[in-house]
Amino acid sequence: MASFEELQQARKQKLDLLITGGVNPYPASSKRDTRIVDIGAQFASLEKEQKTITIAGRILSLRGQGAIIFANITDGGAIFQLLFKRDVLGDEVLSFFESTIDIGDFIDATGTVFLTKTNQQTLQVSSWQMLTKSLAPLPEKWHGLENYEERFRKRYLDLLLNPEERELFIKKAKFWEVTRTFLKERGFLEVETPTLEITTGGAEARPFKTHHNDFDLDVYMRISVGELWQKRLMAAGFERTFEIGRAYRNEGSSPEHVQEFTNMEFYAAYMNLDEGKKMVRDLYIKIGKEVFGKTIFETRGHTFDLESEWAEIDYAQEIENRTGIDIFSATEDEMIAKLTSLGVTYEGKNRERLTDSLWKYCRKQISGPIYLINHPKLVAPLSKTNPLDPRKTEMFQVIIGGSEIGRAHAELNDPIDQRERFEKQQTLVTEGDEEAMMADYDYVEMLEHGMPPTFGFGFGERFFSFLADKPIRETQLFPLMKPKEK
Repeated sequence: MASFEELQQARKQKLDLLITGGVNPYPASSKRDTRIVDIGAQFASLEKEQKTITIAGRILSLRGQGAIIFANITDGGAIFQLLFKRDVLGDEVLSFFESTIDIGDFIDATGTVFLTKTNQQTLQVSSWQMLTKSLAPLPEKWHGLENYEERFRKRYLDLLLNPEERELFIKKAKFWEVTRTFLKERGFLEVETPTLEITTGGAEARPFKTHHNDFDLDVYMRISVGELWQKRLMAAGFERTFEIGRAYRNEGSSPEHVQEFTNMEFYAAYMNLDEGKKMVRDLYIKIGKEVFGKTIFETRGHTFDLESEWAEIDYAQEIENRTGIDIFSATEDEMIAKLTSLGVTYEGKNRERLTDSLWKYCRKQISGPIYLINHPKLVAPLSKTNPLDPRKTEMFQVIIGGSEIGRAHAELNDPIDQRERFEKQQTLVTEGDEEAMMADYDYVEMLEHGMPPTFGFGFGERFFSFLADKPIRETQLFPLMKPKEK
């Protein structure tokens, strides 16, 4: 079997033949006037009228030689068969085609359609043009890219050779399209907010840091999709806004976590938590039905039905039921001892991190979908205080498949309470907690001017990855890769 270098050298020789023959191997335009995907609906009339059309695409296969050559090409939308015949094209044209063409090349082909004896729709080619001469061979169709890392490095080949992979990303686009349409139909205005911030707000995560040369100022890449900015818009008189955009978190990788991802957040003035719960459930069901054609899913060892009744689970009570720890009265040492006995790896020894680690242990055992409610104030610095228990807040998380797949708040709009919570978070930052929320006192000043009661909610592409039952990295077109070692 020829080596890659030998195959590449043979293609370069064919490139020289094209150039010597006066053919531009990389022209700027094609004569294409018909997309392959459109031929099916028009085929009968095209065949009857013997209408000449031009299609274009990448050659996926070649078979035959001498008087007749068949080729399959794709333009990304569909595959179509071409027939090159010596008695139609002539000896010189067909010989030139044979001596210069390879699988992987892009061409356009002009001719008329007909049905073969095996009822295969085919274009009988009367002329052809090289559009792109490929200098590297494609992987074998049936083996493709078997190395996991190589699939991501050469995603263009992975997508070319695996139709199911392309279908995944068509579904992902539909996922965001359904979300956007759902919100716009309910009066939400799509907005854009800054991705570079002086302080990161709206979540607890370790940010990426960079430098703004013009201002000579260190800034951060946002860790949420404009939460504090969108709430400023509530104060400005916008009643309903949303944003779908990229967020960045400088933390570890896992099947559920990547450092760059797409999130959606929406905010609605005067909407209460119960109204928000119904709207969120309706959105999830709509996504399941319109994107995947179902509401029952199996993922990561869990089975759940988006159309079932969503129960409510109390945050602190669930931890106590599963671990025996009362997060409000237990000491940090008792929390650490319990986490150690459970074999849970945790980061940080402050009360907030320990509480969060206990919850994450419990969360993995819940299939859902459920609303997790009554989060302690310590882990929810942007949520209103629960009027029935000041230790807790008015928020919920959607738990599906053992993971958080959405978070909502009755947004805190008491400037005095918000300042106090920011100060507690700032203490954690000072003590070295890299995931604690930075204090944004300009935001507090906005609250002093007044923000209406507001419901806020967000989810990210993790939700899509759960419904697709794929690690989140596999549902990204081009995940970040370490440089290849030389």
